[in-house]
Amino acid sequence: MLYKHPHGRVFYRKMNHGRPLIERGEGIYLYDVDGKCYLDGSGGPLVVNVGHGRTEIVQAMAEQAQKAAYVHAIMFTNEPIERLSEELAAIVPIPDARFFYLSSGSEVVEGALKLARQIQQVRGEYGRTLIISRTHSYHGMTLGALSVSGRPGLRTPYLGMIHDMPHIRPPYTYRFPASGAELAGQLEEVILAYGPENVAGFIAEPISGASLGAAQPPDDYWPRIRQICDRYGVLLIADEVLVGMGRTGQWWGLNHWDVQPDIMVTSKGLAGGYFPLGFITAKGEDVEQIRQTLGDWNHGGTFSHHAVGGAAGLATLRIIQRENLVENAGRMGEYLGRKLRQTLGDHPHVGDIRGRGLFWGLELVQDRASKAPFPAERHLAWAIWQRAFDLGLIVYYSQGCADGVRGDLLMLGPPLILNEAQADEMVTILARAIGDVIRDA
Repeated sequence: MLYKHPHGRVFYRKMNHGRPLIERGEGIYLYDVDGKCYLDGSGGPLVVNVGHGRTEIVQAMAEQAQKAAYVHAIMFTNEPIERLSEELAAIVPIPDARFFYLSSGSEVVEGALKLARQIQQVRGEYGRTLIISRTHSYHGMTLGALSVSGRPGLRTPYLGMIHDMPHIRPPYTYRFPASGAELAGQLEEVILAYGPENVAGFIAEPISGASLGAAQPPDDYWPRIRQICDRYGVLLIADEVLVGMGRTGQWWGLNHWDVQPDIMVTSKGLAGGYFPLGFITAKGEDVEQIRQTLGDWNHGGTFSHHAVGGAAGLATLRIIQRENLVENAGRMGEYLGRKLRQTLGDHPHVGDIRGRGLFWGLELVQDRASKAPFPAERHLAWAIWQRAFDLGLIVYYSQGCADGVRGDLLMLGPPLILNEAQADEMVTILARAIGDVIRDA
């Protein structure tokens, strides 16, 4: 059964294809009302980290909703949010961490930009308003988040409505080989060009997400970025919305380089898709200075610090810890990477296979030697996504990695409960979908 605009009353971001009606989910699989099974090879947009059908999370949410489904965060606190914060404080890479909860990745990024501004204000740095970011980045769909995002297709319709921020080149070594020191040096150049007294922060994904499909920086990149931020009083904001909560085989992407941010955000995996929940975390001393100097942080949200969301997040966190899913992501990530390279590493149109933990990207090219991308109008990644979907595999796709318009990516980010047999099934279907679509390319 397919529901499709304009025949139904719901409209979606992607408007021109029908959608099966999902009846239930179990583990890494979804089942529609016609009985068809889908292997959720991307966890939606890399959200479902503990799997579908987790009764423990549902029960925790129901129990809290029965007690008190909603209380306004200006007036009350609630036990799940307080307990979740205590347990998260033990695993985030920020000393004496404090947490602010909102409902999406876009919202926590927006909040992090404002928090960086207010931290600079209470330090007496009133001119620091700029947030530097990277091209080929994605930080969300709200106007503030779009101002620091670097995907032209998402930004262009709203350029007259956003306050554009400076951007530097990302660490995308498949197409632009460079050392980490060279890439990080661009941050220093831009800080000096605009004047350190005007720069509040630098925001980036530790491992590039949807725009560059798991592109990783050289190992000397993040330590050098940290040094530059410290030298010029610039706050380092880590966007861990996609790679956080164990996705890459460590709790946080920056853990791979033992780097501490000043502000960090995450969302997707925080409550495993069972509730829209994300957080901003910052150093206790910075939050306390805002309290002492300003009295309040000038930000908020009707559904901030949601009690049912806190219950979902706490139950999700405990599943990840109890079942050692961070470790499983690392172990299965190595297996999945080997399987992808064995199966598709010699494919004439798979230019690069890259990833860490259970986040992998495949970049498709017309020619491996020149790395020439396919024409944008062919929408190759979408076509493969659709074929895989028809075959019962959900993957994630993106276009524009090469130059903002051309460049096709397929991404895998299955639930962290993945086992070897499921990884084999996923790669087999993906290889078939790629072969079916570009056999005659």
